Amino acid sequence: LAVGAYSPLRGFMGRKDYAAVLRKSRLSNGLLWSIPVVLSVSEDEAKKHRSGDDVALLDETGRALGILALTETFSPSKEEEARFVYGTTDEKHPGVAAVYGRGNVNLAGEVEVFDLPGPREFVAYRITPSESRRRFAELGWRTVVGFQTRNPVHRAHEHILRCALEVVDGLFLHPLVGATKEDDVPAAVRMRCYETLLKNYFPAGRTLLAVNPANMHYAGPREALFHALVRKNYGCTHFIVGRDHAGVGNYYGPYDAQKIFSNFAPDELDITPLFFDNAFWCRRCAGMSSEKTCPHAPEDRLFLSGSRLREMLQRGERPPAEFSRPEVIDILLESFSKQTRS
Repeated sequence: LAVGAYSPLRGFMGRKDYAAVLRKSRLSNGLLWSIPVVLSVSEDEAKKHRSGDDVALLDETGRALGILALTETFSPSKEEEARFVYGTTDEKHPGVAAVYGRGNVNLAGEVEVFDLPGPREFVAYRITPSESRRRFAELGWRTVVGFQTRNPVHRAHEHILRCALEVVDGLFLHPLVGATKEDDVPAAVRMRCYETLLKNYFPAGRTLLAVNPANMHYAGPREALFHALVRKNYGCTHFIVGRDHAGVGNYYGPYDAQKIFSNFAPDELDITPLFFDNAFWCRRCAGMSSEKTCPHAPEDRLFLSGSRLREMLQRGERPPAEFSRPEVIDILLESFSKQTRS
């Protein structure tokens, strides 16, 4: 909210915007927005504040970060939010569990921010949308593809990134470094992997690495649209949507996150989604491929995924070069070895 990544939002949603986002993936004024941005508090906390109040927003240490100009309070329907946004009311879904764990009252209003939360990791990679747009212009990029990830980039991802770079001027690698699932690779480890991969396997001047400090929702199709809208604010003209984007478990179909974009006109999206099939290593092709380009049988194909990569690392097993670049594997093995010893 402070830096404009959630534009056109200028604060926490009121009742009308909240209801419109749940049912239509739009704000009450019709603009696209697919996930509620709310400030939930306990009923006791809500009783302390009235419409028209300036409410101080503090971090865990009591340091003031900003002021909420309170316009209304309302009680959200958590079950409805879970059903519309996540497609399930199952509390085993991490996003649904987070919704149910919030306070029962939402405070709404515009926010004036005068400091950002700290401590701030990856300071060199924390750039605002205005800064990213300026850097794209300095690099001479007229078309930029954004890539959202919460995993180390394995060979399937790398294949997709290379394909995208064939049709645009630059790649904006924008990993999410907020809260994710406990078994996800820590952000600090992932950042080392991204730095190493870009340095050794991508051309200089065609990539920009920055961090997205937001949390993961695991909302599948709704979050794919949300991720695209945020990257549009950062100046991207294109956005990669792969298989099971922002998915978790078996809650969504493998390409549901791509199908949601057909519900909206290109001019209102104002960012072009690039859809990719599941990529794999084909032993007979001796390289990365997909159903669209490979004629060989399933037994010739090695399917790659972040979860499978983590399973191998947790067993202390070195994944083959078909899974990821050796420099990246070295970083991951070192990290998992330290976790096992601790």
